[in-house]
Amino acid sequence: MKSREPAEGTGDASQTLRRGLNVLKLLTRFQADGLGVSEIARRLQLSKTTAVRLTRTLLDERFVAQDSTSRRYRLGPEAYAVGLAAEPSYALQRVAAPILRSLAMETGDWIFFTVRHGLEAICISRASANKHYPQKALRVGDRHPLGLGTGGLAILAAMPDTQVEETINANARVYGVVYPKMSAEIVRKEVIETRRRGYAFVPGTLSPGYWGVGVPILQGTDNPVAAIVLVSTADRMGDQRRAALGDRLQRLAGEVMDRAWAPSQTAGDAASYEEA
Repeated sequence: MKSREPAEGTGDASQTLRRGLNVLKLLTRFQADGLGVSEIARRLQLSKTTAVRLTRTLLDERFVAQDSTSRRYRLGPEAYAVGLAAEPSYALQRVAAPILRSLAMETGDWIFFTVRHGLEAICISRASANKHYPQKALRVGDRHPLGLGTGGLAILAAMPDTQVEETINANARVYGVVYPKMSAEIVRKEVIETRRRGYAFVPGTLSPGYWGVGVPILQGTDNPVAAIVLVSTADRMGDQRRAALGDRLQRLAGEVMDRAWAPSQTAGDAASYEEA
C-alpha cells in the first residue's frame, strides 16, 4: 500500500504534531504488547523513515518507551503523567468499573464502557469473565462515529431529536467508510427502533457472530454521557435473554449514575461529566 503522506519537506509543524499524536493514540490500543516501528508505519500509512523519526522524538521526550529485547514501543512515563492529569474526566468510569466487572463474571459475556466525545463514542474500558475477547472486539481507545456500534447507537438514540439529526448529518460521510453497508438513513431507522425497544441492539454488524446490547448513561433526562455495552455470541442472544439483559443494563446504568452523583461526590468530579 502506498503511503498517503505528502513528500518530505512539504509538511508543517501542525502536521508533524498530528502524526506524533496519532502514534500515541495507536500505541494506546496496543499497550499490552507494543508495536514495532514497521507496524506503526503500516497502520498509520507513513513511510518507515517518518515513523522512525517520530518514535525517536517521542522516545527522547519519554512519551514512548522501547523494550530493549523486542524493540517494540509502548507508551512511556510522560504519557502516563499526562493521563494522570486528565484522569478526573474518567471519574464516571471509576464508579462503573466494579459494577461492570461483576456483570461480566455473572453473565460470562464481554462488557464495554464507552464515553461520548463530540461526534464519536470512545471505548475507555472493558471487562470479561476471564476469557479471550473476540478478534474484532473493541480495544480501549477505539472510537466510532455516534450511531455506529452498540454504544454509539445507544448514546445517539438518547439525544434530543435536533441533536440526533445534526449528528447524523455530520457523520453521514464517515458511516460508509467504517462499515460499507451503513448509511445515514439506516442509522435514523435504528435510532427509532432503539427508542421503541428501550435499548440498542446490534446483531453482528461490525463483528459477525457477536451480538451487542447497549444502554446509555444519562446525566439528566436527555444528555447521554456514556454507554454500557454487553456483547455475547449469537447463540446466547435469544429474544428473552436479550430483553432481560436490556432491562438489567438499564438498571445498572441508573445505579452507576446514582453512585456518581452521590452526596460524597465532589463538585469537581461532577463537573467532569459535562460534555466538553
